[in-house]
Amino acid sequence: MADSVSEDTKGIENLIAARKTLMLSLEKSKALTSALDRAGPRLAEINQRLPSLESVVRPIRADKDALVAVGGHINRAVGPAAAVLKVFDAVHGLEKMLLSDPRNDLPGYLSVLKRLEEALRFLGDNCGLAIQWLEDIVEYLGDNTMADSRYLSSLKKSLQGLGDFQSNEKRTHLDGGLLNAALDKLEGEFRRLLTEHSVPLPMSSSSSPNEPACIAPSPLPVTVIQKLQAILGRLIANKRLERCISIYVEVRSSNVRASLQELNLDYLEISISEFNDVQSIEGYIAQWGKHLEFAVKHLFEAEYKLCNDVFERFGMDVWMGCFARIAAQAGILAFLQFGRTVTESKKDPVKLLKLLDIFTSLNQLRLDFNRLFGGAACAEIQNLTRELIKRVIDGASEIFWELLVQVELQRQSPPPTDGCVPRLVSFVTDYCNRLLGDDYKPILTQVLVIHRSWKHEKFQERFLITEILKIITAIELNLESWMKAYEDSTLASFFMMNNHWHLFKQLKGTKLGELLGDSWLREHEQSKDYYMTVFLKESWGLLPGHLSREGLILFSGGRATARDLVKKRLKNFNEAFDSLYSKQSNWVILEKDLRERTCQQIVQAVVPVYRSFMQNYGPLVEKDQSSSKYAKYTVQNMESMLGSLFQVKPARYGSFKGRQPSGKFNNMLPDHRRTASAVM
Repeated sequence: MADSVSEDTKGIENLIAARKTLMLSLEKSKALTSALDRAGPRLAEINQRLPSLESVVRPIRADKDALVAVGGHINRAVGPAAAVLKVFDAVHGLEKMLLSDPRNDLPGYLSVLKRLEEALRFLGDNCGLAIQWLEDIVEYLGDNTMADSRYLSSLKKSLQGLGDFQSNEKRTHLDGGLLNAALDKLEGEFRRLLTEHSVPLPMSSSSSPNEPACIAPSPLPVTVIQKLQAILGRLIANKRLERCISIYVEVRSSNVRASLQELNLDYLEISISEFNDVQSIEGYIAQWGKHLEFAVKHLFEAEYKLCNDVFERFGMDVWMGCFARIAAQAGILAFLQFGRTVTESKKDPVKLLKLLDIFTSLNQLRLDFNRLFGGAACAEIQNLTRELIKRVIDGASEIFWELLVQVELQRQSPPPTDGCVPRLVSFVTDYCNRLLGDDYKPILTQVLVIHRSWKHEKFQERFLITEILKIITAIELNLESWMKAYEDSTLASFFMMNNHWHLFKQLKGTKLGELLGDSWLREHEQSKDYYMTVFLKESWGLLPGHLSREGLILFSGGRATARDLVKKRLKNFNEAFDSLYSKQSNWVILEKDLRERTCQQIVQAVVPVYRSFMQNYGPLVEKDQSSSKYAKYTVQNMESMLGSLFQVKPARYGSFKGRQPSGKFNNMLPDHRRTASAVM
């Protein structure tokens, strides 16, 4: 029994020992597997490095003579290659300064940038020699199988990169594009200097909106100009001229536009479809001349000088081209386009005066235009200016020579129903006076001379005088024709009285009056007197006849007969008076002195006779129940009524002075009861 237990115990111990042995074997297997896993990549790495190691040690296994020969090649390449590497190191040392802000030390920055440019030029000039020697080494190694093919390929690729570096474009990418970064910073400094010192010209506080102040422009400070020129020198040396000009034009043209904004130039953008006639923009045309003069003589003059100061060292073509772009972008083209828009508007007499105003403005600035915009770079401005001047001269000449025809065409129009002065007469006389005045006659003469010269024809001043005299003669013929068109002869006389006095009064003491002469003026004054006499005789002069005293001798027993006769005569007088007053209350005399004199003549012709008649015979009817039918007017009432005749109706008539018609002559007489202000 004891032996059996002992054997079982040994069996268990053997199993435990076997188990331990197996566990140790498994742990050793795991450790070996882990070691093998770690060794695999290392073996692969060694396998990959073997070819390169082989190529490295291959020269050691090369022939002794080949090794001696390659040494000479290496010695010759070391010098240039070392110099190139040294410059590369120097370039890298400039990086900190060139990536800083140029404004802190602009001269120092420019100096360092110049050193960079010199270093790059050195590299470009010397890389070739180093490359040539290195290529010889590579070729020798390849011919003598002293290096691995992959190694030689890598060398050739590097040498090709060095060869490309010799070009300027590749050179700028050195050290991460250091040169380009530095040039960009210089451009930024160029813009900053311009922007911070470009201030719009202030308008004088004493100037009205329509009177721009004459302010002498202040150029950029000399120190700023010097800095700009220094920056330009470096940028232009690196082929950045166009970018510099673009920055300069952008900043300075923006500054000019800011100066012009206070003048409120929105009207320059008006299109031909936005106005019906020149009168609607007449005020803008006056402003246009003043604003153009201010822009040319002050703003563009300043830019012209400044462009010369900044870009003078770089040639006339550069600074003139720069100025041309500033002028175009800042607004000179808009001024010229506005003038063209005026020339494209429909023709009417007022347009002639406005075209002459435009010509005057351009002519006064002719020398300035030729000097500022005379270069080839300003070809567009020159072409637009010449075209505008031609359109102005052609348009003004055409309108002037058509004036006579336009006046003659009105002869078939009906005369005014109120016997007033036709708007055509009032306008044409004032218009011709203005054309003969000191403001317009020299300009109109100059325009006509130029226009004739283009046709190879001569123009003499008498042509202008003759044409105006023809126009006045046509007006006189129109008056005669209109007088004959009246069915009422009294109204015809009233009409002629009105117009003869208007011609006399409005032209006496004027340029046109002097041209026509004293005899012409006296003739119209006498004609006025004649027609006034006829008018009074045929109308109000007939009234006293209704108040005849014949048969009204008072005697005993004849009072009733006398009363009936007085009633009859007062009734006839009142009917005639009412008819005349009702009809003529719609007639108009514009000239105050003629109106007062005419009313006075009527009062003198009627009132004294009426007063005397009523004093003597009024008592016969005043006590009658129907007295109001016969003693209809008091003397004071009648005198007041007659004195208020022929008044200008405020709602229908305005002043003719200083006003212009809004349309052609053939649109001036359709309705003679419209207000003068509506067409003048």
